[in-house]
Amino acid sequence: MKTSPRVNGAVAANSNPVGAKRACCYLRVSTGRQVESDLSIPDQRNQIAAFCLNNGLSLVDEFLEAGASATDDNRPAFLEMILRATAKDHPFDVVVIHSYSRFFRDLVGSEMYIRKLEKARVKVMSITQPMGDDPSQIMMRQMIGLFDEHQSRETGKHVKRSMIENAKQGFHNGSPITLGYKAQEVELRGTRVKKKLVIDPVEAETVKLIFQLYQWGDGQSGPLGTKRLVSYLNEHGYRTRRGARFGIGTIHNILTNTTYIGELIYNRNDSKTQQLKDPSEWVTVEVPPIIDRAQFEAVQAALKSRAPKNTPPRVITSPILLSGLAHCATCQGAMTLGSGTSKNKTVYNYYKCSTCAKQGKTACKGRSIRMDKLDTLVTQHLIQRLLTTERLTDTVASIVAQRATKVAEVDGRLQKLQAEVSDAESKLKRLYQMVEEGLTEVDEILKGRIDALKQNRERAQTALDRIRVNAVPPADIPAEIIETFGRMMRENITSGEIPFRKAYLRSVVDRIEVDDEVIRVIGSKATLLKAIAGGNPGLPGVQSFERKWCARRDLNSQPSGSKPDALSS
Repeated sequence: MKTSPRVNGAVAANSNPVGAKRACCYLRVSTGRQVESDLSIPDQRNQIAAFCLNNGLSLVDEFLEAGASATDDNRPAFLEMILRATAKDHPFDVVVIHSYSRFFRDLVGSEMYIRKLEKARVKVMSITQPMGDDPSQIMMRQMIGLFDEHQSRETGKHVKRSMIENAKQGFHNGSPITLGYKAQEVELRGTRVKKKLVIDPVEAETVKLIFQLYQWGDGQSGPLGTKRLVSYLNEHGYRTRRGARFGIGTIHNILTNTTYIGELIYNRNDSKTQQLKDPSEWVTVEVPPIIDRAQFEAVQAALKSRAPKNTPPRVITSPILLSGLAHCATCQGAMTLGSGTSKNKTVYNYYKCSTCAKQGKTACKGRSIRMDKLDTLVTQHLIQRLLTTERLTDTVASIVAQRATKVAEVDGRLQKLQAEVSDAESKLKRLYQMVEEGLTEVDEILKGRIDALKQNRERAQTALDRIRVNAVPPADIPAEIIETFGRMMRENITSGEIPFRKAYLRSVVDRIEVDDEVIRVIGSKATLLKAIAGGNPGLPGVQSFERKWCARRDLNSQPSGSKPDALSS
């Protein structure tokens, strides 16, 4: 915690003798814990006030630095003090500090600022380490600064080692907590309370929603990109832990955070430079997972594929039906559009391997297929093999069977959210009862407490309502909905404008691999189920990822040596 308030309580109590030198004091503690204990700051203030009174100094201002290290000048109150002390109106003659370690714990930095103040005719004076201006006294001051710097580095080294060991044992070190978790006290070792991260039931539902929207969408427009996801969350009233609106950077950090699969990485970055450390220095702390690993990996793949440098926006809006979907099976490069002329001077378009076209046959032998032929093969295959009522019904049934193993997990989330709602309501009832019985008055503090409890109750109730609505099992999808979905998809992937048809294709197909003798259509059962269910974000929680739509060999087998006139998927 870093603050830079100006407090004049000590100043008002100090006398201002005529002609006395004007002084300001600089008070500092290193940690927020010292600020909360409220011992060090008052002690420094009282000693400095007594020192000024005994030495004929008029204490006219005070600069307080709460919870800031003195190893650098990244301290708002310190910089404000330097700015005021060196101003043209010359408000101070002396800067009074408790000790030189309160001023700076770096010899070079300390001497630089002391000399800067001296040029402005302002003297730095320590009440516990008084120094004169002769060379020997200056040398002694510099020796003290050197020892302070050494002590700071040694202390930092030991603290760092202790925090790494603490993380290795699975405990929380007090860093900002990731959305979806909260710190819970688990044991007491001497006077130190040990905490571990546990799942916050309310915030965890927001995290699950973010992953679901990015992977499957809201059921009306397909998967949401980061920008649209940010707009969705903000428009629907979702906020960060601090009550701020979500931003693109925040969402990207959430989607790529391995903490959500139970792997919190501690000591990843240098605390000062934020440079990434060598992975050998990382410490993995096990925490309760919120997101399934399979879903997390699918989201990482989607992030990579949707990145503008990998999948330009023109791919999505391209008038080519399979752009961004069709890939060469040999090199995995995209199949791009080419054109040619037949013997009768008819111009035709075809898909070709982009790697071969750009780098030659040494990179990939290359392959090509007429655009109208591949478009027809893919759409007809989906119509005949996937989008039939019978096949869609079988797909739903297979996921229903797997969902039984996840029922307990959903029930546990419901219980935790219900407990959060009940707890908030109980606390509110007790407060209301105290007010009614005249045991307390409704002051600003109590009003704030009541408002906070109401917000917690509303957040928990909203998450509880959403998970209840979304907990409809796939088995409850009526047969007529499955039939309607299949008919709608069969119509929309074969008729209409290309961007419209492409949007429907991409809602059920992840990738198309073009090989010499076979074409593979790859997709996710969970994504398909999501589309069938009409956008219920709770259903994909039980994910079954299949690289092949048609699992039975009798449907996929093709005659040996056949060309891609039929599909294997």
